Amino acid sequence: MNISVVKIKTNQEKELAFKIRNQVFVIEQQVDASEEYDDEDELSTHFLAFLNDEPCGTARWRFKEKGIIKLERFAVLESYRGKGIGEALVKAVLNDVPLANKVMMHAQLHALPFYEKQGFEAYGPQFAEAGIEHFAMKLT
Repeated sequence: MNISVVKIKTNQEKELAFKIRNQVFVIEQQVDASEEYDDEDELSTHFLAFLNDEPCGTARWRFKEKGIIKLERFAVLESYRGKGIGEALVKAVLNDVPLANKVMMHAQLHALPFYEKQGFEAYGPQFAEAGIEHFAMKLT
């Protein structure tokens, strides 16, 4: 199995990433498309994961405010889950993020154990985002 993650540079790559997000968030999790795609897409740095040259995952990071970077939109197609793609995406994104006082994300409840293994820690109260329960997490 050959996993690779690239920083998105072309519109074609971005379209592939958006197709993955549409499948995972809009179709599978029934998030309204108007909530999934936002103005932050233009300001974010996006990534595309491949397994044996097949596009299968995506993520993005952005500056939230001074000194704070937010990781977002981690998505892996269902048939590719459990193969190390999520971990490869987290590593690639963290390797790309500039030095910051805080690196954080909003993680869905089911994904908390995964992100804890990647070095994140939940903080604050549980909350709903796009109708899905989340916790804020920060890199420790």
